[in-house]
Amino acid sequence: MTAPRRKTPPLLAISMGDPAGVGPEVILKAAAALARRRGAPSIAVVGDLSAMRVAASRLRDVPAPREWRRGEPPIRLAKGLGVLSISSLSARAIRPAHPTVEGGGAAYDYIVTGARMAMGGEVDALVTAPISKDWMNRAGHHFPGHSELLAQMARTRLWRMMFAGGELTVALVTAHIGFAKVATALTQRNVLDTIRLLATHLRGTLGIARPRIAVLGLNPHAGESGMFGDEEIRVIAPAIRRAQRDGIDAYGPLAPDTAFIRTAGAFNFDAAVAMYHDQGLIALKTLEFDRAVNVTIGLPFVRTSPDHGTAFDIAGKGIANPSSMIAAVEYAWRAAISRDKIARRAAA
Repeated sequence: MTAPRRKTPPLLAISMGDPAGVGPEVILKAAAALARRRGAPSIAVVGDLSAMRVAASRLRDVPAPREWRRGEPPIRLAKGLGVLSISSLSARAIRPAHPTVEGGGAAYDYIVTGARMAMGGEVDALVTAPISKDWMNRAGHHFPGHSELLAQMARTRLWRMMFAGGELTVALVTAHIGFAKVATALTQRNVLDTIRLLATHLRGTLGIARPRIAVLGLNPHAGESGMFGDEEIRVIAPAIRRAQRDGIDAYGPLAPDTAFIRTAGAFNFDAAVAMYHDQGLIALKTLEFDRAVNVTIGLPFVRTSPDHGTAFDIAGKGIANPSSMIAAVEYAWRAAISRDKIARRAAA
């Protein structure tokens, strides 16, 4: 028996982010762009209805924010932007470019509610608008970022940060730790786990049957046979060999300074594994800053985010670029459809 086809577009939750940042603006601009797309997903902004309406009043040609409640039919973008309003922020908290403890606490609540909806199957994916880690921590919620909070909520031990652009996709073995701690944090197990998670995501979400994965070294010249460090010999190369025995097309360790050279204008891999934050993200953000998407792989639900911060310096001016938010929604949209297809094939 064939499983029924999806009859409606996916419903995506977007946590509003810090109300004093560019989150409301880029959400509205992204919604306006997506409303013109055939089969566009429905969106439910988890945030503050007043904040979204104030942001909309500063912009032209964006969908009107409309109150939406859990359990109600989704509001199609052609008819407005649905907002699940879970806060009633003060005028001070929604003043652009002036973050507050109240706003930082509300941003945390938006993430938690959106994640619960995703884990409960109420929405097909979660997109998170930018937060201020500083102000969220000042509000008493002590997490280095979205990923750590979401992993704790989902009780997920094994997860990684991945960043995807139009040309380059990079997953990180270590993320928000100081550079001095990177070498001691690297183990064969966490390098191997990163390769495996990345391969699984590329196959299951992007439909790449046999993804080719480049793995970077840690040291200059990938250690130069141990002259500049032995992490490649002790840790990274053995992890690559174990991945290859698992049937994963991984190769390396590559010298980090030449790993991202494009031959004939294209990379020789589908995605790369970097050992630490800046090793992968300097290349990615240089190449794809306006298009990059932050994806947490390993969670039991799809989570994406634009690859930029709150941009308090330009908040409220109407000049924020929505390209990364659009890309984050598009990635979540594709991933939700792909997961639905996989589930239907499994049920057939």
